Amino acid sequence: MQTWLLLIVSVPPEPSSLRVRIWRKLQALGAVALKNSVYLLPFTPENYEQFQWLAQEVPKSGGGATLLKVDRIENMRVDDVIRLFHKARDRGYRPLAERYRKLLPSLDRKATGATASRRDEELARLARELERLREIDFFDAPGYQEVKRLKETIEMRLHPPSAGGAPGTAEIPLDSLKGRRWVTRPRPHVDRIASAWLIKRFVDLEAEFLFAPPEEFPAEAIPFDAMGAEFGHHGEDCTFETILKRCGLRDRRLGQLAEIVHEVDLRDQKFHRDEARGFDLAIRGLLAALKDDQQVLAHGMTLFDGLYATIGERS
Repeated sequence: MQTWLLLIVSVPPEPSSLRVRIWRKLQALGAVALKNSVYLLPFTPENYEQFQWLAQEVPKSGGGATLLKVDRIENMRVDDVIRLFHKARDRGYRPLAERYRKLLPSLDRKATGATASRRDEELARLARELERLREIDFFDAPGYQEVKRLKETIEMRLHPPSAGGAPGTAEIPLDSLKGRRWVTRPRPHVDRIASAWLIKRFVDLEAEFLFAPPEEFPAEAIPFDAMGAEFGHHGEDCTFETILKRCGLRDRRLGQLAEIVHEVDLRDQKFHRDEARGFDLAIRGLLAALKDDQQVLAHGMTLFDGLYATIGERS
């Protein structure tokens, strides 16, 4: 059962600096306003210690503070309370995603000197801000997945595999990929789902897919859409496009599908596909509704089956 900490604060109108200082501290802790002057955090020893400190400091400055630890909030479901935290954290993730996205178009142009230095400084700032936000993202707000995806895309473009492992122009014999297991990172979004669908439908009908952190990838499995993977982002291509090229799949409908996947995944405006936004929302809906990655993948493959068929009807 989730336990909550409630801090009820009353602050005199003057000095205004006290109100600002308390508000900034509450923001830094990740607290959300339940009502006016009532702030909420999930119970952890660290959060308890921080709220205790505030409860002691506010009265010293002429205000008042009461700290409560409760098992439930009677007129709100747990999911409704968690949504308050999601909404608050997503307000932080959205500008981070936008700043990461602005860096994408310039990555494939060689940057040197001051330009490369400014880019690296911005990436370092973004990484620090993301780390701070993750520390107070107690319930994994949906906006994090997009920021994470953009961050990993940039890292894969800036640090591609070594020349020996980078994909060249030669196509890979499909027989060499049959009867294999494939592995990628958990919580698959569009590029990972699309790539798995492409493998399952056009490379190996018996392909099996695993989800694991990169450090736990099985040695015998083929990694895809992961840092340094042969089947990953290369140049301007997302993973779906890389697999399409390496496997020599020249189906015209797959080419159109690749444009949609690219636009949803990278949003670099290389392709203008009307379907992208709706498909992005559909995948996000699956991730929000389903906690099991294999279920997300199964439903996502059905979506791609339908999109592939629909593209065929329109062509």
